[in-house]
Amino acid sequence: MRINADRDVCIGSGNCVLTAPEVFDQDADDGLVDVLAAEPAPGFEQGARDAVARCPSGALKIADP
Repeated sequence: MRINADRDVCIGSGNCVLTAPEVFDQDADDGLVDVLAAEPAPGFEQGARDAVARCPSGALKIADP
């Protein structure tokens, strides 16, 4: 799986960071999403999927091979 984030759509709610802090962070300057692990390790995939599902702006997408 691969995580894609559209920072132009992100509203900085932080749901992704709260749900999967191993995969996501927020930029200190603008509060927008930073993807720490675009291809999360198997143990973090479910958390990443949950974070994508909880993104209120739809800025996060998953690309499965």
